[in-house]
Amino acid sequence: MKTTASTQAIGPAQKGEVLAIVARHKDQPGPLIEILHDVQRAFGYVPAEAVPLIAGALNLSRAEVHGVVTFYHYFSGAPQGRSVLRLCRAEACQSMNGRALERHAMKKLGIGFGETTADGGVTLEAVYCLGLCACSPAAMIDEEVHGRVTPERLDELIQGAGAGAGK
Repeated sequence: MKTTASTQAIGPAQKGEVLAIVARHKDQPGPLIEILHDVQRAFGYVPAEAVPLIAGALNLSRAEVHGVVTFYHYFSGAPQGRSVLRLCRAEACQSMNGRALERHAMKKLGIGFGETTADGGVTLEAVYCLGLCACSPAAMIDEEVHGRVTPERLDELIQGAGAGAGK
């Protein structure tokens, strides 16, 4: 199941929360990234309805805010699973069986990149460097990075995060 931002609307209370986050950071130099981080922490993603609120408060265009949300892999425009599994797809990881690890993860979870399991347990994301090139292939589950990940180790990581197989 792929969750999309269009299926998730925020109400007046959440809009107020976005504006409160903006107010906390508005007078800092270059506040957009910090605002987006706080919105992501508050909601688990950056709701589409937050973009015009942030843009208006910072005197930016919606396109500028949307561009930042979509450029950085950390930000998501849709709700994510309880755990987020990021697999490195950079060259070093590919050369160390990263593609096989990707196929294993997709088969185990029953989803592709950018999708969330039907039970909301895991979101699978592709990233293009986790900084562990010497320990390829690398994976990140939630905020913890792991190197030299085998399919068996990946299964343990998913299980340890309490995410299960998503099926």
